[in-house]
Amino acid sequence: MTDRAFTVVRAGTLTTVQDRGRAGYAHLGVPRSGALDPYAASLANRLVGNDDGAAVLETTLVGCAVRPQCAVTVAVGGAPCPVTVDGRPAPWGAAVRVPAGALLDVGSAVRGLRSYVAFAGGVAAEAVLGSRSTDLLSGLGPAALADGTVLALGAPRPVPARPEGVPWPGVPDELVLRVRWGPRDDWFTSGALRTLTSRRYRVSAASNRIGLRVEGPPLERARAGELPSEGMVLGAVQVPPDGLPVVFLADHPTTGGYPVVAVVHEPDLAAAAQAPPGTPVRFTGADAR
Repeated sequence: MTDRAFTVVRAGTLTTVQDRGRAGYAHLGVPRSGALDPYAASLANRLVGNDDGAAVLETTLVGCAVRPQCAVTVAVGGAPCPVTVDGRPAPWGAAVRVPAGALLDVGSAVRGLRSYVAFAGGVAAEAVLGSRSTDLLSGLGPAALADGTVLALGAPRPVPARPEGVPWPGVPDELVLRVRWGPRDDWFTSGALRTLTSRRYRVSAASNRIGLRVEGPPLERARAGELPSEGMVLGAVQVPPDGLPVVFLADHPTTGGYPVVAVVHEPDLAAAAQAPPGTPVRFTGADAR
């Protein structure tokens, strides 16, 4: 039995294994999944010598704690948070050597929501449809971490020379989401379209890996009735009967029957992954209607 593994001591609120996800299976009803902040996950991987798409841990708000069975190089990035090794402070956003048996504790986010823990060699959970990502909607991939979970680690590669001052993206005080009009914008009044792109919303506490929910002015429908289910894409802004937009994130359903008024540019979704409840939201960039 290999000693290249770690044990979860404190699982936190929601800690999952994520990589780039399993793109290309929407026709089978399988969401993409993957790290909600792929830029942060990629940078953490580079710091420990991994490929950008190696599997990492994605924590939510309160972090997690793990105990590796072997000495391993680790980097914690994404949402800034305190990091300790056996109770001693360790740097966030940089590679850290964790001795075998030591306790790596990733604390609560100081800003943002999701931190990423990259291990040299990557988390070697079993791949499903080419990805090790946990998908909360379909149930594919490893289960969300629980206290006592043991996960294997892959073989490490030489860690490259690390630059000083890695440029980590900041956590936004205001979430600005660039959109283009969606396939069902004609289901809404012209006033509703102006409302979407001129009024401010706030991130709702009901947001999760499936979708970013917002609080604010509802969008008025121009037509009644419901659509038959149709395909949904990452970043789709779907509007349920309460009129409040929902931005689909990595674990979103692949089909849906509520109209899609707009679609968010994919590069903006990483910031959405780090926006805590109450963060102001503006939708911008679509042509006036």
